[in-house]
Amino acid sequence: MVRLLTIVGVSALLLTGVAHAQAPAAPPPAVGIVKVGKIPIVETERFIGRIQAVEQVNLVARVTAFIDQIVFKEGQEVKKGDVLYRLERPPFEADVAAKQATIDQIQAQLQNANIVLERATTLLSSPAGQQSNVDTAKANQGNLQGQLLAAKANLRTSQIQLGYTTIAAPIDGKIGRTAITAGNVVSPSSGTLATIVRQDPMYVVFPISVRSALELRSRYAGKGTAAVQIRIILPDGRTYAQIGNVNFVDNTIAASTDTITLRGTIANPPLAQQTEGSVTRELVDGEFIQVLLEGVQPVEVLSVPRAAIMTDQLGDSVYVVGDDNKALKTQIKLGQSTPTMAGVIAGLKEGQSVVVEGIQKVKPGQTVAPAPAAPTAAEQAQKPAP
Repeated sequence: MVRLLTIVGVSALLLTGVAHAQAPAAPPPAVGIVKVGKIPIVETERFIGRIQAVEQVNLVARVTAFIDQIVFKEGQEVKKGDVLYRLERPPFEADVAAKQATIDQIQAQLQNANIVLERATTLLSSPAGQQSNVDTAKANQGNLQGQLLAAKANLRTSQIQLGYTTIAAPIDGKIGRTAITAGNVVSPSSGTLATIVRQDPMYVVFPISVRSALELRSRYAGKGTAAVQIRIILPDGRTYAQIGNVNFVDNTIAASTDTITLRGTIANPPLAQQTEGSVTRELVDGEFIQVLLEGVQPVEVLSVPRAAIMTDQLGDSVYVVGDDNKALKTQIKLGQSTPTMAGVIAGLKEGQSVVVEGIQKVKPGQTVAPAPAAPTAAEQAQKPAP
């Protein structure tokens, strides 16, 4: 019995070995690959900024007077030269009239002085003439001429002050609320009556790090600010339709933040006409926005589908399939990207094959069965129609 059991056991082991010997090896996993190539990508940098008015004027009174009338409607857009406040005029008109009367008196006296001087000069050639009379007449004439010039200057000052009783808009823009209402006395010390903010165009002001500034300068060497343009992401996440241009780079770096300020201009056209004089525009002075600083022309960069990228503690990587069909894990450095493709700055060469399908089945160094990956919907949409 013992010999029988031994023979049976040995036979079972032999059969098992034969079964194992006959079992085929697991085939290499099938993966989809794509070739690393170049595609045009618009290089974009994102910053935080604010909208700032190109022009802003605080209206103040330049004379002391009562406000007779407020002509504008708060919140409306005004044009340069539009009358906004009217101050009381009678005291200033009376002062102008008094100054004019003084001029008339002096002119009459000067006319008489001219006659006296002419008579004294004529008599000087006769025995009755005296040089002292001529000298006195000349002095009197000169004195009156000086008084006339001073009187005309005083009249001009009074006319200017009379003009200050009408406060008009110095720029086109949107006017805010009035700080003082009609019937109150205003003076140069009363402060701001109202503020006008120019609406179109607007400034886009945003700080960038010195490192970013150096990278941008290197990227667009020789092209200057004309090589970039500005797009805006509004506070609600919408992309603003208008495109702006950079027109100023500050000459000082902020020591506390190690940033330098850039400024651009962007159009702010009306959205809708709600009521007479009231215009709705998208951008508002002081608004907090995101700034996209992008290249005007796309650049050709190495790229791979986003589906090929793996991310772990070591960074970003892809599986590169060589001629021996082995999948090697390769670390890469990413650059600018699109929703479907990722630009690669370092780690890959044009023409290499990377795995985009079946990544989860691959282990580093494993032999795989590569085949061209199926085109994505985005790639199919980009193909020209036959």
